Amino acid sequence: MKKLYLPAAAFLLMFMVMLTASCGKTDSGPAAEAGRENGGEKIKIVTTLYAPYDFAVQIAGDRADVNMLLSPGEESHSYDPTPQDIISIGSCDLFIYNGGENEKWVDGVLESVGEKVRVLRMMDVVDKVYAEEIVEGMQEEKGDGGERDSDAGSDDRANADEESFGSDGKDEEFDEHVWASVDNAIVISKAVKDEIAAIDPENEDVYRTRLDEYVESLSAVRDEIAQVVGGSPRKLLVFGDRFPMRYFTEEFGLDYYAAFPGCSADTEADAATIKFLIDKVKQENIPVVLKNEMSSGAIADAVAAETGASVCTLYACHNISKEDFNSGVGYIDLMKRNIEALKEALN
Repeated sequence: MKKLYLPAAAFLLMFMVMLTASCGKTDSGPAAEAGRENGGEKIKIVTTLYAPYDFAVQIAGDRADVNMLLSPGEESHSYDPTPQDIISIGSCDLFIYNGGENEKWVDGVLESVGEKVRVLRMMDVVDKVYAEEIVEGMQEEKGDGGERDSDAGSDDRANADEESFGSDGKDEEFDEHVWASVDNAIVISKAVKDEIAAIDPENEDVYRTRLDEYVESLSAVRDEIAQVVGGSPRKLLVFGDRFPMRYFTEEFGLDYYAAFPGCSADTEADAATIKFLIDKVKQENIPVVLKNEMSSGAIADAVAAETGASVCTLYACHNISKEDFNSGVGYIDLMKRNIEALKEALN
């Protein structure tokens, strides 16, 4: 996995801008609360990734200004925070991030913010986190040091799955992509509603109603995915790409092979990895090789060229294209695209 840390100069700048932001901050306290009650001051919400951005938009509606630190179309694993991002976090009412190794940089920012900002860490609210695993044929990240055994049995993985994580650093061993499960999206959305309602209790009924409607829609798309999977002759997916979909495959009982783990910094597979995927597609008569959004698709294209398979995108919802963002495409819309991809991939 790629580790993101802020250099010393960036930390110095962070403390300077945070001090400036806190001195000039006017959107907290009784005056701001009165403004919200009167429909004037909007709640300020900042998220690191797209999925929680959409959850917050769906629940808060026009009562909040929601800002995503990632630019639409930006690859999430290469993101580095800017000074303006740090200012945005320090001056918001609610900050939503995922946690895990790719967001280690958040720890230093939150230390400087203190208790001025409400914080929701998505990996803390889901019922279960899974250990990141290396499955057969998957290329381990260079410099991994052999910390994970690709032949580890299901019992070992189950034990790892049950471990708690937190400030002791164990979260480095876990798959971070918790929002890829629709059930987890429901749990996270409920937590988002609770945080928003705590900031603006006068409108809690509004947020609860919006949440109920959103959960109903999420449940419907989850049931549709389950129906497609349940009615398909296959249960195996092949990714010529990173694999950020473990929570999704666990939720719907799917198996998979992939080129890399979900947060791998590698983007070019070695010959052995590509050969394994080609052989697996041929052996299993796999009709579709999958890739992720924001991916070049080069590995999937190479495997498809050698096997006659087609290439489809499965959306992990880290981020969204500029076109989709401007068109108002949401998490549920992306999951509906996943349904169409599964219909091809599993038949």
